[in-house]
Amino acid sequence: MTTQQPLSVGLIGAGRMGSFHAETLAHRLPGVRLAAIADPAPGAAQSLGERLGCTTTYTDIGELLADPRIDAVVIVTPARTHADLVQAAAKAGKAVYCEKPMAVTLAEADRAVAVAADAGVPLQVGFNRRYDPGFRAAHEKIAAGAIGTPQLLRSLTRDPKLADPARIPPWTIFLETLIHDFDILRHLNPGAEPVEVSAMADAVIRPDFKDRGLLDTAVVTIRFDNGALATAEASFQAVYGYDVRAEVLGSAGMLTMGDLRRTHLTAYGPDGSTAECVTYDQDLFHDSYVAELADFTDSVRTGRTPSVTGEDARGALSLALAAIESVTSGGPVRLPSVLRASGARSG
Repeated sequence: MTTQQPLSVGLIGAGRMGSFHAETLAHRLPGVRLAAIADPAPGAAQSLGERLGCTTTYTDIGELLADPRIDAVVIVTPARTHADLVQAAAKAGKAVYCEKPMAVTLAEADRAVAVAADAGVPLQVGFNRRYDPGFRAAHEKIAAGAIGTPQLLRSLTRDPKLADPARIPPWTIFLETLIHDFDILRHLNPGAEPVEVSAMADAVIRPDFKDRGLLDTAVVTIRFDNGALATAEASFQAVYGYDVRAEVLGSAGMLTMGDLRRTHLTAYGPDGSTAECVTYDQDLFHDSYVAELADFTDSVRTGRTPSVTGEDARGALSLALAAIESVTSGGPVRLPSVLRASGARSG
């Protein structure tokens, strides 16, 4: 492949987020070609391909990975399939972009990272908040010492509606929702490592689903080795919109980031003031989702290390597993005990 040739990318997973990434690969990235789509659900890949002008579709993911014309793959399948697909793609010699979480156990994460390294292929994980202009600027300011030493950090994710609780796997709130917050808290406290985690979670929104393992509300506290204390919280039902925010208090100042308003307009009338809020992640983070794939495809072309690596995914996962352990045990968890564990509790 020369730099003048389009980068041929295959998409694995034609669902909601997969469709957005497919549109990005097909239409939003110069020099990139959506070469193939694979999804085991009958008709899913074909339907998406017809809409985007991609004529090569598969129901067998292995056939896509065996296609020598494909340079890289974007994995957007259910979370518990990610680690195996990362390894299969890397062994096939494809550069790999994988949606979060990359794995649901530390053993899986270690294998995925090792296989990609042995194959010599880039491995990037989809922590899109790092590509949001506000979150990115905050990281740069903190790294430059603009607010001194971070002392208190906070990150939150609130989804607008718990639409289909029966389809949500156990521990999703930690492994798939708060995993973003765990990553960004680590990113906003550069050079520091988490040493202790305490978590509380319950079925506050839908108590009738608690016996099925669904926890819909959670608060996690994290102690870092530089003395900083962090809080991460999540809710599956914020009726006003899709709410993602963060705050860092440092020894010399404070930074806040995140805004769920659809526009800067605030309307004032006899009933008070109102603002229209975003209710969908692809609206709030549209440009960030595009930017992360632009960064991935650039790393494939140039050979540089991706900005968000498998090791970053492992770091966030260690916090998720520690939070699960804390909820299960009812007490704080020291990170070394989690780092030595196999992660068997995550299922």
